[in-house]
This record gives sequence, C-alpha cells and structure tokens, in this order.
Amino acid sequence: MKIDLTDTTASKINKALVQGRRAIGTPAVGMVLTLVIVTDEENAYDALKAASDASHEHPSRTLVVIRRVSRTPRDRTQSRLDAEVRVGADAGTGETVVLRLYGEVVNHAQSVVLPLLLPDAPVVVWWPVNAPLDPAKDPLGALAQRRVTDSYSAEKPVEELRARAGSYQPGDTDLAWARITPWRSMLAAALDQVTCEVISVAVTGEEHNPSVELLAMWLADRLHVHVRRGVSAGPGLTEVRMETTCGPITLNRPDGAMATLSLDGQPDRAVALKRRETADLIAEELRRLDPDDTYASALRFGVDRLGGMAPVTPPTAPALAAEPARGSEPARVSAPALPPASSSRSVDASSAPGASSKSSTSTSGSPGSSGSSDDGEGDRPSPAQMPPVKKAAP
Repeated sequence: MKIDLTDTTASKINKALVQGRRAIGTPAVGMVLTLVIVTDEENAYDALKAASDASHEHPSRTLVVIRRVSRTPRDRTQSRLDAEVRVGADAGTGETVVLRLYGEVVNHAQSVVLPLLLPDAPVVVWWPVNAPLDPAKDPLGALAQRRVTDSYSAEKPVEELRARAGSYQPGDTDLAWARITPWRSMLAAALDQVTCEVISVAVTGEEHNPSVELLAMWLADRLHVHVRRGVSAGPGLTEVRMETTCGPITLNRPDGAMATLSLDGQPDRAVALKRRETADLIAEELRRLDPDDTYASALRFGVDRLGGMAPVTPPTAPALAAEPARGSEPARVSAPALPPASSSRSVDASSAPGASSKSSTSTSGSPGSSGSSDDGEGDRPSPAQMPPVKKAAP
C-alpha cells in the first residue's frame, strides 16, 4: 500500500503510517530498528531495494532522505516536504517512508527525521554515496548508534580511507569492511590448521578497491608483519599469499565466485567466495550494533604503512620472497594470532588461546602522512625500506 503526501509534515506522515497499518490489518508494530538512508535521487532506487531485501532479516522502519536540488534562488527560499508512505508488501517486512526535501528544509533534515524514529529502538544511518567527512558529527549521524558508509562509491577510495581513519568514532563502519568478512573467516581458518609462523603477506586485487586495502591493513595490524599490496585486473580481491616457516598459504579467487585454498603438504580445496550483493552487506552490518574495535584498529593502521609492488599479470602472481627490514630481524608471529572472523565482528586476538602478547588488539595510531597523494601502488615503499611494524600507543 502506498500513500502519497505533498507539502506535508512529520505529524501527517505518522498519521498516514497508522492509517496504512490499519488498512492492511496489521496495527501492531514489530520492528527492531530505524534505518535512515541518506542519498540522492539517482541512487535512491538501488539503496531502497537493498534495504527492502535486508528487512526480511531485520524488520525495520526505513526512512529515505532525498535532498532535492533547488535550481533558482526563489526555490531555495521555499521549504517543502513531500513524502511517500509504503506499508505491507510494498515495504518488505517493515515500513518505508521516502522523504523529499526542498528549499531551506534541506539543511534541517534531522528535524524531519527525529519525530519519525521508532521509540526505544536503535537508529542506523546509511550513506550509500556522498558520505560526510565526519559521520559522527553530521546532524543525522548524531542521531544514530551505527553509521554506515561505503568508501567504494567515493571518487578516490584510498583518500576516503585516510579520512575515515582520522574521523573515526565508535559506531562507524564501512561496507568495504563487510565485503571482506568471508576472506577474513577463510584466512583465520587456514592459519588454525598450521603451527607455523607467518613471515610476510601479499594481498592482490583491483587498484582502487578499498576492500583490498582494508584486508591488507587487517593482516598487517594483527600479524605484525609487512604486507605488500599488489594490483590485478580483479574482479575485487583476487589473491592473498602468506609466506610461513612451513611453506606458502594461498587463497586465490580469479573469477569473483570460487576460490582455491592451497596449503603446503595438503591438497588444494575449492571454497565458495562469491561477491555479495549490497542487501547482504547491509544485513550483516545490522546484525550487531556495538562498536567494531577490529575495524577501528585495522583502519587506523593506515594505508601508507603498506608496502607496494608492481602490477601482476593474471592469472598467476609472482611468489613473494621474505624481505627483512634493514638492520633488524623479520617480524614473525605465531599463526593463532589471527583472530577468527566468521561474522562481521572478529574476536580480539588477545583472547584467543595460544595467541602471543604481540597480537593484542590495542588501537594503533593514526595513519602516517609520508605517503604520496597519488593512489598508485608504485609510490609505496617495499618492506625492505620500511621499519619494523609496531603498534603505536593508543
């Protein structure tokens, strides 16, 4: 059921929601959270479809905030709020309100959204595109317990990650982080099967893919080894190669669907690592609304502390040789230091049995500023040119 309201108010929208529930015979409200989507007209359909699919797992009230562009000075002085209320089959398993803001009210979206929030329920704000530089200080972000961005949609994803590290507040997260959950789970499970020490790591994927950067930062942050960032044609992440004292461990996914896990002395195994849709990613982020300390620690490690290497020719990448840091022995850590990641939140490495004291999850300092503003991998130092990886003081 759809109810269109023109030049309306928040009070009239609430009355329309009650009217719609009664009309379809479901007056009871059984929603668990309020999801606020801040987007533009171009991306509203895709974001709303993803949220509708995710609502089957998380029944919620979805508020879509669309700021319409005023083309003349006169239009900018005239405020107007139009709304489209959807209940029943048109709104998944919850309720949907599409809010279109015109004129001066565009700058006061929080005043429109606040009366429409579900009482005593968590609030999640999601920016599919054009996320603010500091989500926690955004007027809409300040209303939420959880703030979801997507650095993949940014023009310069690596610069976006640097900005996210500088403005991080508990409750911030990114869909680029959710995209690597299956990879983190598989790599943690692979290291659980061996008792070797990891010497070095190479992560290969698309050049401007923030998920590749985040996976490399997570591995470097947890294992305390130098991680080299390689470039391939994709799609997305294509390979992770870990050199250990027992031989290499390789997870290779050339086609974006099926991957091959190779451990020295064991037969190769085919594992499913299909690239997931946005609905699956947002549903994962809604499962737990507490701060993600693992994401924060990996993000603050910094992309500038990753080593670079030349692009590789698919489908095979050159083997990565262990390169010690100048004047020091190569940093090594036992395999159990990598925490399991079977869900979107990893267990703290310090709580894992047998984990070394070097693998604690204390938050590292903000990323280094020595990197070039160019996103090219060739400007990054090799591991031999970098100091040993150590945690900065929190």
